[in-house]
Amino acid sequence: MTTYMIVRNYLYDGPDTDHTIVRGLTLQGAQKWCNDPRTSSRTATSEWAVAHTEKYGPWFDGYEEETS
Repeated sequence: MTTYMIVRNYLYDGPDTDHTIVRGLTLQGAQKWCNDPRTSSRTATSEWAVAHTEKYGPWFDGYEEETS
């Protein structure tokens, strides 16, 4: 079974630059995660997200197929 991981991507050099958030998702689970407005600096409105964006610049969560 193919699984997917969520990777937080920064448009500029972020805290760790791109890093994995979660592993082992189905394709549908990964797509659902990435369609959530909380997973992009453009649409996230939480206090944490706003502060994180101010500190590190634009970011978004994307998914990639995991390799074994």
